[in-house]
Order: sequence, then structure tokens, then C-alpha cells
Amino acid sequence: MTFESLGLDEALVRALQSAGYENPTDVQARAIPAALAGRDLRVCSNTGSGKTAAFVLPALMKVLAARQDPANKPKKGEVRGPRILVLVPTRELSMQVAKAASNYGRNVPFMSVTSVVGGVPYPAQLKALRSPLDILIATPGRLIDHIGSGKAVLENVEMLVLDEADRMLDMGFIEDIEHIAEQLPANRQTLMASATFAGEVGRLAQRLQKDDVERIEIAGHTEKHENITQQLMWADDLDHKHALLDHLLTDRDVDQAVVFTSTQIDADRLADRLAQMGHSVAALHGGMPQGRRNRVLQNLRSRQLRILVATDVAARGIDVPTITHVVNYGLPLKAEDYVHRIGRTGRAGRSGRAVTLAERRDVAMIRRIQHYTTQAIPVATVAGLEPSRPAPEMFGARPPRGGAPRGKGGFGGGGYQGNRDFRSGPPRGGSPFERERSFGGDRPQGDRPWGDRPSFNRNERPQFQDRGSFGGDRGGFGGDRPRFEDRGGDRPGFGGGDRPSFGGERPSFGGDRPRFGGDRNERGPFEKRADGPHGHAPRGPGGFHSAGKPSSAKPRFASSGPSFGKRPRKDV
Repeated sequence: MTFESLGLDEALVRALQSAGYENPTDVQARAIPAALAGRDLRVCSNTGSGKTAAFVLPALMKVLAARQDPANKPKKGEVRGPRILVLVPTRELSMQVAKAASNYGRNVPFMSVTSVVGGVPYPAQLKALRSPLDILIATPGRLIDHIGSGKAVLENVEMLVLDEADRMLDMGFIEDIEHIAEQLPANRQTLMASATFAGEVGRLAQRLQKDDVERIEIAGHTEKHENITQQLMWADDLDHKHALLDHLLTDRDVDQAVVFTSTQIDADRLADRLAQMGHSVAALHGGMPQGRRNRVLQNLRSRQLRILVATDVAARGIDVPTITHVVNYGLPLKAEDYVHRIGRTGRAGRSGRAVTLAERRDVAMIRRIQHYTTQAIPVATVAGLEPSRPAPEMFGARPPRGGAPRGKGGFGGGGYQGNRDFRSGPPRGGSPFERERSFGGDRPQGDRPWGDRPSFNRNERPQFQDRGSFGGDRGGFGGDRPRFEDRGGDRPGFGGGDRPSFGGERPSFGGDRPRFGGDRNERGPFEKRADGPHGHAPRGPGGFHSAGKPSSAKPRFASSGPSFGKRPRKDV
């Protein structure tokens, strides 16, 4: 099949041939005729399969059809807005789509393509929105800003394209997408490209698209990337991982490589380390200004950079055919991002190599990736850099959710089995926790270094009613122990013996103690005292309100009863 047989215009066919494309891919062969017929599309295809051209080429056909109608020519000063609106999750992906539209539409007269993304000054975008516009490529957040200010005119949009719809929903753009869709005409054509249409993505597609939607699924995440060699290398620690990375990047087969990290800080640090070693390297992540990110990608395309250290922000927006290697220095946060990472190499039928460097703490993520792709990543080693421990078993049958089957006997019956796949070989000696233990079945106990343990046969133990009160003759709380009221004698108890009780002749706190409001210094409670700067007597060591020398008078708070101590009161 050729592009001419798909019904494309001659101007587009010539642009494709000049770009080096002669035959359409599978997704293009199925999507382009359905899009030209005006049907809504849901496209599931892996990275590098050509799905960008699958919706860009039908969009350019709409632009060509509008050029042939004189009524669509805008008047001087009139702002009609774009005919094609493409929503993308990242700025890098917007640049990729804009470049594809410009390349494929180079023969379309007076065609204009504009990107509206975050991180770019507003004046240039406002000027582009006021000018005649054919294709608008935008991220949802920045487009919402222009809609709110009234600068974005979307009433003439004929086609809405959502590229990487699942990624936009993961980034929290679902409400923005629905708000943008409300500003568009109801009779528009909607094309959606996503890795999956399950869950919330499928519900969003139902709300945005018509009932007679065309579903095209070329390859999902379970497809085997035949042209990409995948390898998994285990590292003992960070130094071992760095040694493996240095060995990979010094290989002569590396034309250009992308090294993925998990965080922005790791990207900057690793790029600095590789630059000190002499590599032509640069970092790319979301914390960089947009102008710098554009320069980094341009240097990568012009082959001024050999190594790009990037986060997942670049996993869905780099289309450089000369990338031969992808190294997962840090594992992705989601299993589906692994597929997009390795899709940066082996594009357009070329071969590539994807190597994942993992430590023992990454075992859970590796398992999720392999279960997501339903494929085991082959384990590889480097001569002289082998890990000190054997590779763990990563792709096997999952243990049953219910644990060990229950039967007769204690805690599972017939001896505890449980999930024993983590043990190999005979049980170790020494610790009782490493031995096989039985909690009461018919399983023999075996030899124990600490001697025979008594069995837990309930029938041989004394019954509770024969052991007296809480222990019988074991000296417990019950039995023949005397009661509290009978334990007098010489033992000082709580109520018996010669120990004085709390009541009796003990003096109370009352008695003849003067009250605060009585004859106390012959003053009322609210009268101002004249013997201090604030109505209080100066304090001293003689008493609470002495003049700094011992007082011969009795303490004011002393009672007629016995004193509680012989030491004088301290200053308060």
C-alpha cells in the first residue's frame, strides 16, 4: 500500500517522499482512510509506530479543502481561530507534532502552525492567536488561560485531536479537557490516541466522541519490540551502577543515547558527572526554562550532543532516529512509562538497545513492568562487573492470595506450609525462627538442641477449677493466701498492725490557721500595699514579705499544729 492509495493530496505525498517515507505503517493505513471519511477515531498504538502522521495528514487534508473554498478566506482584521486543535500533555510533544505538521505541510500554501504551551512568554502567543491560524497545538493549562482572557477563538474548530490522552489524565487535565471541549462546535471530528481506553480514559472518550467511533488497535503494551534488544543488569550499589553505566556509554556502538532518571536532581547530578568524564551530555527535565529545553533538543537533533540525561518528561516527545541506546538509570514511577522510555530508540523500523540498571530495592518495580508487558526482561551481565549476589527470580507465578490451604491441625493443619518459595535448601540450624516448627498437628518435632519441649495437649493439663484461685498452690493471688483484712500483726499494712492510718489523730490543714480575709496584717484583700514598688513587700530570705533580713515574727502561714519540716521556706 502507498500513500497515493490512501486518498491523500499530491502536495502531501510529495512532502512525504521528500522526508523519506514511501509506504504507510499499519496504523496509518487504517487510521487515515477512516479519518478522511469524517469518523471519530480511538487509536491504540505503541510509540514509534507513526500515529502522529496518522492524524496530522488528515488534518492537513482539511486545511487544503478550506483553501479551495473562497468563502473561508478571512477578511482583513478578522480573527477566525484555528481549524485543527491538537492537545498534548508536554511541551516536547507539542514541538514534535508542530515539526511533523510543518514538514508534511510544506507544500500547502500559506499554512500556519502555532504552539501554545507553558513556560513561553504570552506576547508571542497572543500575536499568533490573532493572526490567521490553521493548526493550533497546545497544552491544556496554557490554553485555558487564553480561553479565560478571551484571546483564543475556538468556534471554527473542525477537528479535535487528543494525543497521549492517558498521560494527560494522569497529569490531572481531565477537567481542563472537558472545559476546552465545551468551547468547540458540537459537530466537530474527534480523534484520540492513547495507550489504553480503559477506566477514566474510556469514559472521557464516550463523553467527547460520537457513537459511531472507529476503534483501531495496532499494538498494545504487550507487543514484543522485535527491533529493540531489552536487557536487565543487576547492580549491588550505586558505585556498581555507575561502573555499568560507564561501560555502556563507552561502547562504540552507541551513536546517541538517552539516560533516564527518576528525579530532576538525579538528572542534573548525573549529567555533571558524565560531563566531567568528557562526554558531550546535557540534562532535560521539567524544571528547566522552555528556551533551554528547546536548545537541548535542537542540539540533540543536530548531533551536537551524544548523551541526553532526562526524566520522564522527555519519554513522550523525543523523535530522534539516531538514538541507538536507552538506559534506565532510575526506574519509572509507572510501569507504562517503561514502554514509552524504550520507545525512544528503534523508531521507524530501526534497531535499538534498551538496558535497565536495577538494584535490589527495585525488585517490586521490575515485577510490575514485566507483568504489565507480559514479558520477561532478559538478565545480562558484563564481564568483570558481575553482581556479587545471584539474580532474583523475577518472572514467575504469583503466590496464591489465600496463603496456605487450611486443614486439620494447628494454624493450617498438618504442619505449617505457607509461602515457602523464598527458602531454598535444608533449614538452617541455630535460631528457632529458621527451623520448621509445628503448632500442633501430627508432624514430628524433630531434634532440638534445647531439649524436648512439652506438648500442648490440653487434656493432660490441670483444669482451671482444680488450680484454686488464680494458680492453686503456686503462691498466686488466691488459694490459702489471707485476705487483706486478716493480714494485720506486725506487718505494716494498709489498715492493720501498728501503722497509723490516714485518719485518726492526724492534724488537718484547717484549725486555728488565720484566713486570708481576716486579721491578716489588718488589710483588705484589694487594698494597695505601700511597702513595695507595685503594692507588694520586697522579698528577702527572712520570709515571704520580709525586708531582706530575718524576721522574728512567726511565719504567716504557720498553723497551730506540728510543722511539716524544719528547714525554712525558700523564696518564691
